[in-house]
Amino acid sequence: MAPSAPRTRVAAALRMKQIALDNQSRTIRRLRAQLATERRGLATTKKELEDTQIALEASHKVIAGLTEIGLSMSKKIERMKAKKRQAKESHVMCHQKFQARIQEAEYSMQAQHLIIEALVEEKDSLLQTIQGLQEANNAPAPFDDEWEEEQPEEEGLRIFLWARER
Repeated sequence: MAPSAPRTRVAAALRMKQIALDNQSRTIRRLRAQLATERRGLATTKKELEDTQIALEASHKVIAGLTEIGLSMSKKIERMKAKKRQAKESHVMCHQKFQARIQEAEYSMQAQHLIIEALVEEKDSLLQTIQGLQEANNAPAPFDDEWEEEQPEEEGLRIFLWARER
């Protein structure tokens, strides 16, 4: 029996080493499987990151495009505001010019009215002078008919004054 004991020990030691090698093989296979799983996960994550990067770059391009459009619109709005401001200033200037012309016309009409009134007063004065001279010379009044014909001018003056008041 003695000779089999060392063999049994050697066989047991070999069996223990075989078990340890089998355990290490299983551990290696398990670790390789985990590594493969991790690599697939990393590949998936890498693909997702690449997709995210592409989407991010596209998003940046869209944002840059929108920013450019926004700046362009801002410039257009500023130009439109400037045109509107110019149109308003032009309108104000035209209005002021028309107001000045209207004022000039009113002053001219007032001056004409005063001249007409002075002429009418002078006419009355001349008529009185003529009548006075005719009475002093006992002469007939030759201009009575003509003065009656001039009444339509006074009618025209009334129409002119009426139009001016409107």
